[in-house]
Amino acid sequence: MTDLKSAPQPSLRTRLYERFESLVREVGKFGTIGAVSFVVDTVVFNLLFGHINSLVAGAVSMTVAATVAFIGNRFWTWRDRVRTDLRREYALYFLFNLCGLFIALTCLWVSHYGFGLTSRLADNVSKNGIGLVLGTAFRFWSYRQIVFRKPAAEPAGETAG
Repeated sequence: MTDLKSAPQPSLRTRLYERFESLVREVGKFGTIGAVSFVVDTVVFNLLFGHINSLVAGAVSMTVAATVAFIGNRFWTWRDRVRTDLRREYALYFLFNLCGLFIALTCLWVSHYGFGLTSRLADNVSKNGIGLVLGTAFRFWSYRQIVFRKPAAEPAGETAG
């Protein structure tokens, strides 16, 4: 009779990390690129604030930041993914960034024009707080599933034979 309790069992946290290790690494890299892009976005937005319309400033700053993010995500976050045509990747990336931009600008519009919160702080919270979180979740999903796809022939794991 063997004693099953003698072999140390990995903790739940260890088992979960091992199961989701690849996803954890992708989220970490995506987050790092996102942090750099956030700084670019915030700096450009605040440099333009007061000189042009808030929505235009938001669109310009997010476009610059999205280009920085594309380069980082293509060549670092998902560098192990199969490369497709650069034009296809950037076109899809741009399309999904437009969706993320729409999400963030909708939050900014609701706050600025719907609620009348027109200060720099209110605009930053609505665009770079609420809009950022919602837009980022959408972008991570779309980049991972559509833009930077895994190869179709990748094995799902070992099968019992």
